[in-house]
Amino acid sequence: MYRKEVNEKSPLRILERSIKKGLGPGNLGVIMARAGVGKTAFLVQVGLDDVMRERPVLHIALGQDLEHVHSWYDALFDDLAELDNREQVRAMVNRNRLIQAYADAELPPQRLDELVALYADRLDFEPKAILIDGFDWESGKVMTRAADLGAFKATAKRLGAELWITAKTYREATPAHPTRLTPPCDPYDELIDLAVFLEPEGELVTVRLLKDHDNPRPEDTHLQLHTDTMRLASDKAGEAAIKLPPRAFTLLSGGAKGSEAAFGEAAERWGLNEINFSFAGRETVRKRGVVQLTEEDLERGGVHESYIKAQLRRSFPRTEKFQQLLKSIWHQVATAGEIFVIGEILEDDTVKGGTGWGAELARHFHKPVYVFDQSKDGWFEWNGKAWEKVETARIRRTRFTGTGTRFLSESGRQAVTELFETSFGPAPR
Repeated sequence: MYRKEVNEKSPLRILERSIKKGLGPGNLGVIMARAGVGKTAFLVQVGLDDVMRERPVLHIALGQDLEHVHSWYDALFDDLAELDNREQVRAMVNRNRLIQAYADAELPPQRLDELVALYADRLDFEPKAILIDGFDWESGKVMTRAADLGAFKATAKRLGAELWITAKTYREATPAHPTRLTPPCDPYDELIDLAVFLEPEGELVTVRLLKDHDNPRPEDTHLQLHTDTMRLASDKAGEAAIKLPPRAFTLLSGGAKGSEAAFGEAAERWGLNEINFSFAGRETVRKRGVVQLTEEDLERGGVHESYIKAQLRRSFPRTEKFQQLLKSIWHQVATAGEIFVIGEILEDDTVKGGTGWGAELARHFHKPVYVFDQSKDGWFEWNGKAWEKVETARIRRTRFTGTGTRFLSESGRQAVTELFETSFGPAPR
């Protein structure tokens, strides 16, 4: 298949059929979704769509490293298995795309202008699409952020470039099937020209059009994409497991001793990102990627005791620290694509101990969940009705949870190691 044919199958080409007049130079398009749903992958698909049409792209990644972003482009390009003259097209893609990564999440307008001027002067590179991933919509005052967005748009207009920015939404502030801008983007309605919302539905993501310039009733896109590749759901090639490198994956855990520490050690050894949710007064064994949850954060994970009793048929200690721990587990599971647990499955199909709450949340959210039962020495997958034994488990989603009992057996530790080996190959030396 030739480059033109590949472009015609791009999600952006399909999306533009629903959009009144495309995005357009100097205009701002926003990609909205909860953590782990696919904002970065969708943004990279936007970038690939442009560079495949030989439109120069400047991709700015905030709070990320350069290799992480490169890995997304490489993997999604390689996913175009049917592409002819691959290496010539790859060279063209690299020639028309520049990636700038910053460790912090701040992007003052002056920094953008200086960056554009530097690339124009040194490389004779002038972008026709500016992509910003990781922008912090919530820090500072609305007026300050509005001024920043206005300045970004002014730069894009001067260059004749389209501007795309990702925005992280939150489950509790976003209604099911939203039809208009939601937090954190709603205060900037007048500055946003186009907004799409990525809504997970099982193994797929539905693209909802929340704003389309001045169109009072944006059309239904009828666009469904594969979760990690953001390829069209009707495209059979997109069903294949994407071959992302380990650094494109993120482990969500709690950093406690035992199972969580084993998951963290494996993540570090294989080169994955790691996020460990903690809170004031709690010490974690893992020190890499610790996120300290505030009281407000913890309350998001609060679930009434009657629900826990009804689902697990047991109660947990009412101490403040243990209740905070249960609330922190919600954060491990809520934004994960799949959950892996080391523990023991009981006769009533619940999982023993506090670990059981993570497994129960996964089932509640209808997410893939796997338990390595140390007493049975094997992996089990919840099929919607019962735990079904599986020969091997494999990490398929780029954002996954690894948790389990503090009393980790040797077989449990080996199961974690084999899980990473099966998913990513032999550990780097």
